[in-house]
Amino acid sequence: MLRGYGLGRRRPIVISPDPGTSSPGHIPSPTPYTPPMPMTSQKRWTTLSPDPDLVAALARDHHPTVAALLVNRDIRTIDQSKEFLTPRLTNLHDPSLLPSMAAATDRIMEAIEQNQTILVHGDYDVDGVTGTALLVRLFEHLGASVAWHVPNRFTDGYAFGDHSVEKAKATGAKLVISVDNGTSSTETIAKLADAGIDTIVTDHHEPPQGELPAAVAIVNPKLPGSEYPFRELCGAAVAFKLAWGLATRISNGAKVRDDLRDLLVDLTAYVAIATVCDVVPMVGENRILAHFGLKALETTKSAGLSALLHSADLGGRRLGADDIGFQIGPRINASGRLGSAGTALEALMTTDPTKGKQLASELNTLNMKRRGIVADLMAEVLPAAQAFADAERYPVTVVAGQGWHQGVIGIIAARLVEELGKPAIVIGLDGQSGRGSARSVPGFSILEAMRGASHLLGKHGGHEQAAGCDVDADQVDAVREAVCKRATEMLSGKGLPQPELRIDAVIPFEQMTVELQRQIDQLEPFGAQNPAPLLASIDVRLAEPPRIVGKDKTHMMLKLRHGEHVLKAMAFGMAAREHELRSAAPLKVAYTPRWNTFRGTTSLELTLQDFEA
Repeated sequence: MLRGYGLGRRRPIVISPDPGTSSPGHIPSPTPYTPPMPMTSQKRWTTLSPDPDLVAALARDHHPTVAALLVNRDIRTIDQSKEFLTPRLTNLHDPSLLPSMAAATDRIMEAIEQNQTILVHGDYDVDGVTGTALLVRLFEHLGASVAWHVPNRFTDGYAFGDHSVEKAKATGAKLVISVDNGTSSTETIAKLADAGIDTIVTDHHEPPQGELPAAVAIVNPKLPGSEYPFRELCGAAVAFKLAWGLATRISNGAKVRDDLRDLLVDLTAYVAIATVCDVVPMVGENRILAHFGLKALETTKSAGLSALLHSADLGGRRLGADDIGFQIGPRINASGRLGSAGTALEALMTTDPTKGKQLASELNTLNMKRRGIVADLMAEVLPAAQAFADAERYPVTVVAGQGWHQGVIGIIAARLVEELGKPAIVIGLDGQSGRGSARSVPGFSILEAMRGASHLLGKHGGHEQAAGCDVDADQVDAVREAVCKRATEMLSGKGLPQPELRIDAVIPFEQMTVELQRQIDQLEPFGAQNPAPLLASIDVRLAEPPRIVGKDKTHMMLKLRHGEHVLKAMAFGMAAREHELRSAAPLKVAYTPRWNTFRGTTSLELTLQDFEA
């Protein structure tokens, strides 16, 4: 076992990292996107009521508010709280429990011993890129003959395809190892086998119905019959488990060799990035890997990762999940969104500090370009989507347009979900062919809704909350009708789940202290199933008029007074609601407390999630 070891647009409640990148070039001036002005809060507030006896028991060791937060996260005993708040690498599960792990490590050892070229085949998103980087780094450390490939979303399409076979042949590979894909790639893996090339699949996606690919090994915790104790690993985490299993094999099943152990600890940095950005549940093994991975990232030995951190003004400081979700993830994804993800992969793997700085700068440029494209496209897509605003008739928004940039349609779909409060499928058309990206609201499976149109779609798949598809231009209207019909059946007349704010606790400002925030910090890293604490205070008033800030003037900076206590607050994306604050009426505010560092000074402030006048 492993042993111990600036101001931008933010979506406030759930870390929803930028989901996808081009060569550096002209950065278009974005058309300012102005959302429709909400007259009041669009969310339903629900104040949680944790068992008072459980809270009292935990409050013997913790601040009462932290005790309530723990109970709200189903942490019910002192022992459970200690395990949750102090993650241990020794609580990670043995990689040998994963399906086909022994077969996978046997074949890799054969490849290394016979000096066969291994092709690590990733995907163009953060999960696929980071998982590829960690395996390539491992094989380079072992002196293996290794090559890598990540598809170009515009020229290659989805993960495994004919381009995969061509790349394997071109590199002379005798073994292909997939990362974050492959479980459904029966045809491509058969073509590789016909060419005399073996395949090991490492993946975390749900397996298809019917026959699995004829790979040497499929390492996936979600395979039928899998006895692995934790199903919710991201793709990079499964790749990490393979790396760990191989390190154990090389160490003859005894304690992992010191050099390999040190490398594995360093590689958890990649896993942390992927775990946050793939929005897998931040519990169990994911929480452990993210916790230690963030620490490893702070002191990473990777020249490229270090340069990437400094380019985002994150060097030399304590990192949280929001730093990854809002700063690092978008930069990595920008590469694969606008062109080839190879730029991001090279940045993650380079050992040359000068090249690392150059690549980090390129990713910054790409990310700025991506922002401009998103702003321009959102200004075009939103009016088209509003034509289908009737949620009863159109429970899922389905819109399509010629020339809509296929690298950013996932971001646009997520924005439509925020604006319209219902699932969205955005399809970028290029002549007759199109590619769609879908996002959903919590509690509704967009993948199941899309199955209602499976006979009209080409390749399609994904998860409950995010999916993708190929669709012909002349089928868009039929797809909209079929998806909405299936969605209506799924809802059974109940309507879509209303956006909800789940308030952990209602407290006065006098309790929102530096000491409380330090205890809240122990709940990091935040993510799905372990959201950042959401607190509320009532009878709050403005200490001074709000200030409209941000490049596009979409945010508000506030000073809020509650009794004798005044706290600064940022209301990201809420500038259009300034008119609601013009009266002297008291406010009910929902917020997440956070640290803000400016010019070397760190202070406590609030990130406003919603307010009611």
